[in-house]
Amino acid sequence: MTHGLTTARTALLERIAQGIQKHPRRITAFVAAVLLTGGGGAFAVASLGPDPADLPVRLVELPVESLASGVALADLTDTGGFSLYRSEQVRSTDTAESLLQRMGVADPLAAAFLRRDTLVQRNLLGRTGRLVSAETSDDHSLQRLTARWAHDDSGNFKRLVVEKTDKGFVSRIETAPLTASTRLAGGVIHSSLFAATDASNIPDGVAVQLAELFSADIDFRRALRKGDRFSVVYETLVADGEPLRSGRVLSAEFVNNGKTHQALWFQEPGSDKGAYYTLDGQSKRRAYLASPLEFSRVTSGFAMRFHPILQKWRAHLGTDFAAPTGTPVRTVGDGVVDFAGVQNGFGNVVYVKHRNQHVTVYAHLNRIDVKKGQSVSQGQNIGTVGATGWATGPHLHFEFRVDGQHQDPMVIARQSEAAAPVSAAARPAFDRLASTMRIELSSAALIEQASAE
Repeated sequence: MTHGLTTARTALLERIAQGIQKHPRRITAFVAAVLLTGGGGAFAVASLGPDPADLPVRLVELPVESLASGVALADLTDTGGFSLYRSEQVRSTDTAESLLQRMGVADPLAAAFLRRDTLVQRNLLGRTGRLVSAETSDDHSLQRLTARWAHDDSGNFKRLVVEKTDKGFVSRIETAPLTASTRLAGGVIHSSLFAATDASNIPDGVAVQLAELFSADIDFRRALRKGDRFSVVYETLVADGEPLRSGRVLSAEFVNNGKTHQALWFQEPGSDKGAYYTLDGQSKRRAYLASPLEFSRVTSGFAMRFHPILQKWRAHLGTDFAAPTGTPVRTVGDGVVDFAGVQNGFGNVVYVKHRNQHVTVYAHLNRIDVKKGQSVSQGQNIGTVGATGWATGPHLHFEFRVDGQHQDPMVIARQSEAAAPVSAAARPAFDRLASTMRIELSSAALIEQASAE
């Protein structure tokens, strides 16, 4: 019986060997198929084995000699020390001691230096939100403290360095270039735009840009619907490998009440500035901005209202924007300053004359930054929000007049003509960029969908 099985096994092996020699490609394909479906094969083989719970268990104990055998404890601890790192953001209430304590630094000499150093007092303590990192030795004494911030749009950031030397602590200010990386994000509207961007960890600066981009297409006060969604590709500006702040929105898509709106940042070759376009090349820039402030809460629209000072109902021939005193006010279109000064209930007010007998009015200003006869361009700051004249609190009263007649500024902005589309010469470069951005926006939408599920 045993001899018969051995003979049969030998014959089978010979036949397999002959088959491999005659059909090497088929055998290779078969093996590859087995490897690719290895999960199923493994399951079939595993299912035929005994239950692991029924297998015998045996405890094996073996002595293991310590690697430190014969070495003194003092020799083990003499490793040259090590460094510890910690990053934080500065708070408005921080003192030198509280900041160091939160970063795990126990160094009275370092705290005393931070308290008296001019550069630290001027650029770190009391500067809310600035990113700071500390390097300490293994005994938690400070070796190096670094703070980073970007105070303008130059593309550079400032670096405050406090460093321990043989003669004590020293400080210095350095300048270095920011690097830009691209991020994808998306969200779904459940209540408001800012609630949705917060839920998706999108910076407020990006949320404001989204509102600005689509303000001529979407009324963010009244037209948002639950279930509206958006996708965005934006820059993050990085300093020493740490994200410092958000940059420009590169492309965005907003689906409002079933209608899709898109925007893409593009700078034509040879041009000194860029602009936003739809993905088919039409300009998003219109003759007038929808708002003289960056995205803000509208407290009183173009309609009848109960006047808070006169205590009676009367037409409100403009739009009021609630904002803190000092908030920059910008002109909504190109024009010339027709009046800049104090005028009755308007308090500090600026009139700007535009084309086609259009005039815009900016009232209750805290400060006026332009003069009569001065040319201004769309988006240029002309003053700051205040509460001068007949005002119960800081806000901007904004009016749009056509041939002397008051008009709803939101309607005028949406009906104003668009700027020129992408030029024919720049169209090939624009189309390549638009193709790439379509893919990235689709990826951002998939990321949001996956996170929601």
